[in-house]
Parts: sequence; C-alpha cells; structure tokens
Amino acid sequence: MGDVAVGARSGHDGEEHRGRPVDAADPAAEGAVTFGNDPAAGGDGPPVDEPPGTGGGGTGDSAPKAKKQRSFWKELPILIVIALVLALLIKTFLVQAFSIPSDSMQNTLQQGDRVLVDKLTPWFGSKPERGEVVVFHDPDNWLAGEPTANPNAVQTFLSWIGLMPSAEEKDLIKRVIGVGGDTVSCSGTGPLKVNGKALEESSYVYAGNTPCSQDDQGGQFTVKVPKGYIWVMGDHRQNSRDSRYNQSDSHHGMVPVDDVVGRAIVKAWPVNRWGTLPKPDTFSQAGINDQASASKALTFAPQGVALVGAVPLVLWRRRKASVERSR
Repeated sequence: MGDVAVGARSGHDGEEHRGRPVDAADPAAEGAVTFGNDPAAGGDGPPVDEPPGTGGGGTGDSAPKAKKQRSFWKELPILIVIALVLALLIKTFLVQAFSIPSDSMQNTLQQGDRVLVDKLTPWFGSKPERGEVVVFHDPDNWLAGEPTANPNAVQTFLSWIGLMPSAEEKDLIKRVIGVGGDTVSCSGTGPLKVNGKALEESSYVYAGNTPCSQDDQGGQFTVKVPKGYIWVMGDHRQNSRDSRYNQSDSHHGMVPVDDVVGRAIVKAWPVNRWGTLPKPDTFSQAGINDQASASKALTFAPQGVALVGAVPLVLWRRRKASVERSR
C-alpha cells in the first residue's frame, strides 16, 4: 500500500485539512489518495478489509492484464520441428523400422512385415549372439541383381527420420548361426551343427525345408567364423541367399559385426502378426560354447610350441659361447 500513499500526510486529524485549500503544486497533495474509511480523510468507522487482488490501489492502479495465449497455429510449426527432431534421434540411436522385402525368413517373418530393430544396445558394446535375428548392411554385393526400391520424395524423407521403414538402404535380415570362434557345419540334409552340437530348428525353420541344403553351390560346408564376424542363414533354408552362397566374396560369406545395424526385436505390422522375436532355446544348450573355447586355446598353442622349441636352442647357444670363452 506504500506505493499509492507516497507523500501522504499521516498522523494528523482531519481538521487540518478542512477549510484549507489544497495546493495543486503541493507534492504531498498530488500523491495523496484517501478513502472513506481513512480517519485522516474524515471517514468514520473501522477500516474495512480490502478484497484480495486489489493491492490497496485506487483509481490510479490498473490490474495486470492476462498474457495473451499464443495461437495454436503459431505453435504447430514448433511442435512439428520438435517431433521431427525426436523421431530422428530415436531412429539414429534407439529403434528403427524395417520392411521385410523377401520370403527368406519365412515363417518367422513374411514379406511385407514391419519389424522394429534395437539400435541402442550396440552403442553399449553389445555384440550379435547366436539365434538372434539381425539387420545388417550388404557386406559385399549380396543384393546384386535384386530389384531396388524407388521411393518418392515424401517416402524418402519419412524413411530418413524413421517414420517409415528404410526403403533404399541396402540392408538384409537373417538369423545369426555362428559368432567369432565358432565352427559351423552342414552335411547332407542336416542337422546344422555349431561347435559339434546339433541344433533343433523345427521351431523356426520353414515347414518342409531341411536344415541343410544338398547342392554344390554352398549348401554343404564346414566353416570357421573369424573374430569380428558372424555367419548368418535365413529360416527359409531353400530360399535364402545367405552366408552359404556368398563364400566367394571378400569376407568368405561372413558378415562383419561392424555392418550390423541392430537386432530385430518386434514384429510391429500388420497388427495380426504382432509379436516378439526371441532367441530359440537350442542356442542355449549346454556345451555349445566348448568348441569356441577350444579354438581360443588353439590360437595360443603355436606360440607355446615356439617357446618350448626355443628354450633348447637358447641353452645350446649359451653353452657353446661358454666353451669358446674357456679356450
């Protein structure tokens, strides 16, 4: 209330004011504001509480005006930009949608299915594991001769920000069978073996297919997967151009781990095919890691043999030098 009573006389009765002309130039009179309940103004009765929000002001005060709300149409472009930035960040670092272009993963995935791929865990050092379904960049022209998509500008933009499945990137989707250090083999019609352990694949291999393909194009094989690579195969074994049929490329059919985009975790579309993509139990069987451990030991064996062979030679040379010095 001090803001409206600057310069007002207080502590005097109303008689001083009566009959005395108020000088307009008097600063005390100019700033004085009186009320009917003010004893100094000659008012009677006790002071009356002021209604909240008046601030004790008189005609000289004006209530603060409410801030005008911004129009929805002015906020809409900002909201769109924020949504696009978030979508781009999610697509880059978290999850991306991919469309299944072929039947090579039937019946696990059908042509036209949309899957969501986890791109987050690789940022924390997670590597592909046996049994996982992964999306990866074309390692060495595996898609030669395959028709390429020709999306329009809108589809390209929506694909770039992750609101539509990747349309023109040369990516493939397969199941990881072997990881670095594994020995994978197929003989006859199967079963497929990893480190000497037969895989029970009836839960995901296409009905009517045999685990191994009897042909001379690559269906019969025994391979050792190098460190930093994976061996992949489609679930539709007789209709999948996978690691088996690319052994003549620069990676001998292996896929570099660095080319893996992420792990497919969910079938998101169509709705009636929604479901997760778990790792089959057969890849968790006891002993499947034994051969990989043995292969690691073998990589150190030549060094051990060299060391053992070098010891007698060093001792012989030292003895020979000692004899020469004694002469």
